[in-house]
Amino acid sequence: MGFRTVVIKNRAKLEFRLNSLIVRGETEKKIYIAEINTLIVQSTAVSFTASLLNELTKRNIKVIFCDEKCNPSSEVLPYYGAHNTAKKYKEQFSWEAERKARVWRIIVRQKILEQAKHLRENGFIEACEMLFGYADEVEINDRTNREGHAAKVYFNCLLGLGNSRQGGGFFNGCLNYGYAILLSAFNREIVASGYLTQLGIWHDNEFNPFNLACDLMEPFRVVVDRLAFRLEEGDKEFKKKIVNILNFQTVIGEKRTTLDLAIRQYTKSVFHALDVGDESAIMFPEEIIIENEL
Repeated sequence: MGFRTVVIKNRAKLEFRLNSLIVRGETEKKIYIAEINTLIVQSTAVSFTASLLNELTKRNIKVIFCDEKCNPSSEVLPYYGAHNTAKKYKEQFSWEAERKARVWRIIVRQKILEQAKHLRENGFIEACEMLFGYADEVEINDRTNREGHAAKVYFNCLLGLGNSRQGGGFFNGCLNYGYAILLSAFNREIVASGYLTQLGIWHDNEFNPFNLACDLMEPFRVVVDRLAFRLEEGDKEFKKKIVNILNFQTVIGEKRTTLDLAIRQYTKSVFHALDVGDESAIMFPEEIIIENEL
């Protein structure tokens, strides 16, 4: 897979020629398709050739379409992302409830720990200590809903009392956009590994086609939170900066890589943990570096 996130903002026609994405707008640009990891189409005045869409799906390149407000609204996923998809589907359907419950406990605990660290970075010491306590109290399947209690404390600090994630405003807009980018990155990795995005380990909404991605991305949401919290209110470049999160330098398994590749490694480790019944096999990033110059 490639390493570039390509964003199309203006009217253009996109086509595939000589192993390259050709962008025909006011000028013609060529991007070697093997370098592309994700293609984000922010303008509704963009047209595609069928041959390009076919090539993008064959290469498991994520394509995200935005609405008239430039917010992610849909994406393109291939039917089959791996050569042994049928085998992977059978494995996924056979994951035992107890295994999924133990894995979910580890994921929730890591999410709360990351939230606590973010609060500590911004001086919310008392709330930070409360979340560290919640993390230690997470039970199998999070029976006591430590995740929900932690979220209330966490967003009360970041958004202020009286505000909520359901409200509007610049900060919430940044979070929504960033979470959509993260969700797409996880969907790509799930499909590329041969699994179904619809069948989650905890999320089980019949109207949500991305239940599994919603499960896996939970500990990574804080990356978006940390970046959004640093942006100045009304920053017109916030979408460009948030798209770049997938390129953030990340340490996982004591090796430096990008967040995008760390997501791949983490996702595969979760699948391995579910297959063998050993949640200790899950690998979380040890560090994600938010760039100083935003």
